Amino acid sequence: MKKVEAVIRHFKLEDVKNALSEQGISGMTITEVRGFGRQKGHTEMYRGTEYAVDFVPKVKLEVVVSDDNLKNVIDTVMRSAQTGQIGDGKIFVTDLADTIRIRTGETGEEAL
Repeated sequence: MKKVEAVIRHFKLEDVKNALSEQGISGMTITEVRGFGRQKGHTEMYRGTEYAVDFVPKVKLEVVVSDDNLKNVIDTVMRSAQTGQIGDGKIFVTDLADTIRIRTGETGEEAL
């Protein structure tokens, strides 16, 4: 099993969610996050004063998938979240040792 974490733009969340749902991905966790990478924030004007926005708001999407579905999930997120502009985000993939459904005690892929 793999955990896929994708940090994406806010306005792309619905597109990504719908695309993953069409691929049969039924569960995901969404978190509002702020950060910066190469983009390093930006400046904005407010009432005639320029100020720096160091941390850019993003959305972090977390999905746990079987090894068989990994490539499909990554391709789907890439296709639906990409704008081609700086700040589109990143995808992180990590191995999971186990998953346990609290209600039933099921483990592994059965718990997904």
